[in-house]
Amino acid sequence: MNFERLLHIVGDEPVFETGLLLAGAVDSRHVRRQLSRWVRAGRLVQLRRGLYALAPPYQKVKPHPFLIANRMSRGSYVSLQSALAHYGLIPEYVPLVTSVTTGRPARWETPLGIFEFRHLKPNLFFGYHRLDLGSGQTAFVATPEKALLDLVYLTPGGDAPDYLRGLRLQNLERLDLTALRQMADRFARPKMRRAAEQIITLARVEAEEYEAI
Repeated sequence: MNFERLLHIVGDEPVFETGLLLAGAVDSRHVRRQLSRWVRAGRLVQLRRGLYALAPPYQKVKPHPFLIANRMSRGSYVSLQSALAHYGLIPEYVPLVTSVTTGRPARWETPLGIFEFRHLKPNLFFGYHRLDLGSGQTAFVATPEKALLDLVYLTPGGDAPDYLRGLRLQNLERLDLTALRQMADRFARPKMRRAAEQIITLARVEAEEYEAI
Protein backbone atom coordinates (compact mmCIF):
# COMPACT_ATOMS: atom_id res chain seq x y z
CA MET A 1 0.00 0.00 0.00
CA ASN A 2 1.30 3.44 -0.88
CA PHE A 3 0.32 6.72 0.75
CA GLU A 4 -1.95 7.75 -2.12
CA ARG A 5 -3.92 4.54 -1.61
CA LEU A 6 -4.20 5.30 2.09
CA LEU A 7 -5.55 8.77 1.34
CA HIS A 8 -8.14 7.25 -0.99
CA ILE A 9 -9.35 4.91 1.77
CA VAL A 10 -9.28 7.17 4.84
CA GLY A 11 -9.07 10.70 3.44
CA ASP A 12 -12.59 11.62 4.56
CA GLU A 13 -12.17 10.13 8.07
CA PRO A 14 -11.12 12.42 10.94
CA VAL A 15 -9.55 9.38 12.64
CA PHE A 16 -9.25 5.77 11.54
CA GLU A 17 -8.37 2.37 12.92
CA THR A 18 -5.93 -0.13 11.50
CA GLY A 19 -8.75 -2.60 10.92
CA LEU A 20 -10.14 -0.36 8.18
CA LEU A 21 -7.03 -1.14 6.11
CA LEU A 22 -6.96 -4.89 6.68
CA ALA A 23 -10.01 -5.93 4.67
CA GLY A 24 -9.35 -8.37 1.85
CA ALA A 25 -6.11 -10.03 0.85
CA VAL A 26 -3.56 -7.74 2.47
CA ASP A 27 -0.42 -8.41 4.44
CA SER A 28 -1.25 -7.07 7.91
CA ARG A 29 2.42 -6.91 8.93
CA HIS A 30 3.26 -4.86 5.85
CA VAL A 31 0.37 -2.45 6.56
CA ARG A 32 1.50 -1.94 10.15
CA ARG A 33 5.09 -1.35 9.06
CA GLN A 34 3.89 1.25 6.55
CA LEU A 35 1.82 3.00 9.20
CA SER A 36 4.86 3.17 11.48
CA ARG A 37 6.95 4.66 8.69
CA TRP A 38 4.33 7.31 7.92
CA VAL A 39 4.12 8.24 11.61
CA ARG A 40 7.90 8.70 11.71
CA ALA A 41 7.71 10.76 8.51
CA GLY A 42 5.09 13.07 10.02
CA ARG A 43 2.35 12.04 7.62
CA LEU A 44 0.26 10.33 10.29
CA VAL A 45 -0.40 10.91 13.99
CA GLN A 46 -0.71 7.85 16.19
CA LEU A 47 -3.26 8.42 18.96
CA ARG A 48 -3.04 5.01 20.56
CA ARG A 49 -2.29 1.52 19.35
CA GLY A 50 -4.34 0.96 16.22
CA LEU A 51 -5.83 4.47 16.05
CA TYR A 52 -4.48 7.18 13.75
CA ALA A 53 -5.26 10.55 12.21
CA LEU A 54 -3.87 12.11 9.08
CA ALA A 55 -1.40 14.90 9.80
CA PRO A 56 -1.83 18.34 8.24
CA PRO A 57 -1.84 19.11 5.37
CA TYR A 58 -3.24 15.71 4.38
CA GLN A 59 -6.37 15.79 6.54
CA LYS A 60 -9.55 17.08 4.93
CA VAL A 61 -11.31 17.46 8.28
CA LYS A 62 -9.62 18.43 11.53
CA PRO A 63 -10.70 15.86 14.12
CA HIS A 64 -12.64 17.35 17.02
CA PRO A 65 -11.14 16.49 20.45
CA PHE A 66 -14.49 15.05 21.63
CA LEU A 67 -14.63 12.71 18.64
CA ILE A 68 -11.07 11.59 19.34
CA ALA A 69 -11.96 10.94 22.98
CA ASN A 70 -14.91 8.74 22.00
CA ARG A 71 -12.71 6.76 19.64
CA MET A 72 -9.83 6.47 22.10
CA SER A 73 -12.08 4.52 24.45
CA ARG A 74 -15.17 2.91 22.98
CA GLY A 75 -18.10 3.00 25.38
CA SER A 76 -17.23 6.37 26.90
CA TYR A 77 -18.70 9.86 26.87
CA VAL A 78 -17.15 13.28 27.39
CA SER A 79 -18.08 14.74 30.76
CA LEU A 80 -16.74 16.64 33.80
CA GLN A 81 -14.90 19.92 33.16
CA SER A 82 -14.64 19.37 29.40
CA ALA A 83 -18.39 19.16 28.94
CA LEU A 84 -19.02 21.99 31.41
CA ALA A 85 -16.62 24.28 29.52
CA HIS A 86 -18.24 23.30 26.22
CA TYR A 87 -21.65 24.36 27.56
CA GLY A 88 -20.24 27.59 29.00
CA LEU A 89 -21.02 26.60 32.59
CA ILE A 90 -17.48 27.22 33.81
CA PRO A 91 -15.22 30.04 32.63
CA GLU A 92 -11.89 28.20 32.53
CA TYR A 93 -10.20 26.80 29.46
CA VAL A 94 -9.77 23.07 29.99
CA PRO A 95 -6.43 21.81 28.61
CA LEU A 96 -7.42 18.13 28.46
CA VAL A 97 -10.51 16.18 27.46
CA THR A 98 -12.09 14.33 30.36
CA SER A 99 -14.46 11.42 29.79
CA VAL A 100 -16.10 8.70 31.85
CA THR A 101 -16.21 5.00 31.10
CA THR A 102 -17.34 1.79 32.77
CA GLY A 103 -13.92 0.42 31.87
CA ARG A 104 -10.56 1.00 33.45
CA PRO A 105 -9.27 4.53 34.07
CA ALA A 106 -6.72 5.66 31.50
CA ARG A 107 -4.79 8.67 30.29
CA TRP A 108 -3.21 9.26 26.89
CA GLU A 109 -0.96 12.16 25.94
CA THR A 110 -0.97 12.53 22.15
CA PRO A 111 0.12 15.13 19.59
CA LEU A 112 -3.57 16.09 19.30
CA GLY A 113 -4.21 16.56 23.00
CA ILE A 114 -4.42 14.87 26.38
CA PHE A 115 -7.30 12.48 27.02
CA GLU A 116 -8.27 11.26 30.46
CA PHE A 117 -10.87 8.63 31.33
CA ARG A 118 -12.47 8.21 34.76
CA HIS A 119 -14.36 5.11 35.88
CA LEU A 120 -18.09 5.07 36.60
CA LYS A 121 -20.16 2.10 37.74
CA PRO A 122 -22.43 0.72 34.99
CA ASN A 123 -25.60 1.80 36.86
CA LEU A 124 -24.36 5.42 36.72
CA PHE A 125 -23.68 5.37 32.98
CA PHE A 126 -26.57 7.56 31.84
CA GLY A 127 -27.34 11.19 31.07
CA TYR A 128 -25.47 11.61 27.79
CA HIS A 129 -26.45 12.23 24.17
CA ARG A 130 -24.93 12.33 20.73
CA LEU A 131 -23.77 15.89 20.07
CA ASP A 132 -23.26 17.42 16.63
CA LEU A 133 -19.74 18.86 16.53
CA GLY A 134 -19.91 20.22 12.99
CA SER A 135 -17.99 19.11 9.89
CA GLY A 136 -19.92 15.84 9.90
CA GLN A 137 -18.55 14.83 13.31
CA THR A 138 -20.52 13.71 16.36
CA ALA A 139 -19.62 12.48 19.83
CA PHE A 140 -21.32 11.20 22.94
CA VAL A 141 -21.26 13.99 25.54
CA ALA A 142 -22.89 14.30 28.96
CA THR A 143 -25.84 16.61 29.31
CA PRO A 144 -24.96 19.75 31.32
CA GLU A 145 -26.70 18.34 34.40
CA LYS A 146 -24.95 14.96 34.24
CA ALA A 147 -21.52 16.51 33.57
CA LEU A 148 -21.88 18.54 36.75
CA LEU A 149 -23.07 15.57 38.79
CA ASP A 150 -20.30 13.32 37.43
CA LEU A 151 -17.78 15.91 38.58
CA VAL A 152 -19.33 16.10 42.04
CA TYR A 153 -19.46 12.31 42.33
CA LEU A 154 -15.85 11.74 41.29
CA THR A 155 -14.42 14.57 43.41
CA PRO A 156 -13.84 13.96 47.13
CA GLY A 157 -15.78 16.68 48.92
CA GLY A 158 -17.49 17.60 45.67
CA ASP A 159 -20.66 18.53 47.53
CA ALA A 160 -18.90 21.07 49.76
CA PRO A 161 -20.26 24.61 49.33
CA ASP A 162 -16.74 26.01 49.01
CA TYR A 163 -15.92 23.54 46.24
CA LEU A 164 -19.08 24.32 44.28
CA ARG A 165 -18.54 28.06 44.64
CA GLY A 166 -14.93 27.59 43.57
CA LEU A 167 -16.10 26.19 40.23
CA ARG A 168 -17.41 29.69 39.45
CA LEU A 169 -20.47 28.24 37.78
CA GLN A 170 -22.15 30.55 35.31
CA ASN A 171 -25.05 30.55 32.83
CA LEU A 172 -26.95 28.28 35.19
CA GLU A 173 -30.19 29.12 33.40
CA ARG A 174 -29.00 26.53 30.87
CA LEU A 175 -29.53 23.78 33.44
CA ASP A 176 -32.75 21.80 33.63
CA LEU A 177 -33.12 21.90 37.41
CA THR A 178 -35.82 19.22 37.47
CA ALA A 179 -33.57 16.87 35.49
CA LEU A 180 -30.66 17.75 37.79
CA ARG A 181 -32.63 16.71 40.86
CA GLN A 182 -33.91 13.52 39.23
CA MET A 183 -30.41 12.50 38.11
CA ALA A 184 -29.01 13.20 41.57
CA ASP A 185 -31.63 10.84 43.02
CA ARG A 186 -30.47 8.07 40.67
CA PHE A 187 -27.04 8.17 42.30
CA ALA A 188 -28.78 7.16 45.56
CA ARG A 189 -26.26 9.03 47.70
CA PRO A 190 -26.95 11.85 50.15
CA LYS A 191 -23.84 13.62 48.82
CA MET A 192 -25.43 13.94 45.39
CA ARG A 193 -28.78 15.18 46.68
CA ARG A 194 -27.02 17.79 48.81
CA ALA A 195 -24.98 18.95 45.85
CA ALA A 196 -28.05 19.19 43.62
CA GLU A 197 -29.88 21.37 46.12
CA GLN A 198 -26.88 23.65 46.49
CA ILE A 199 -26.56 23.99 42.71
CA ILE A 200 -30.27 24.80 42.46
CA THR A 201 -29.78 27.50 45.11
CA LEU A 202 -26.85 28.93 43.14
CA ALA A 203 -28.97 28.96 39.99
CA ARG A 204 -31.75 30.84 41.75
CA VAL A 205 -29.32 33.38 43.19
CA GLU A 206 -27.83 33.92 39.74
CA ALA A 207 -31.31 34.44 38.28
CA GLU A 208 -32.21 36.97 40.99
CA GLU A 209 -28.98 38.89 40.43
CA TYR A 210 -29.65 38.98 36.67
CA GLU A 211 -33.17 40.30 37.21
CA ALA A 212 -31.86 42.99 39.54
CA ILE A 213 -29.58 44.43 36.85
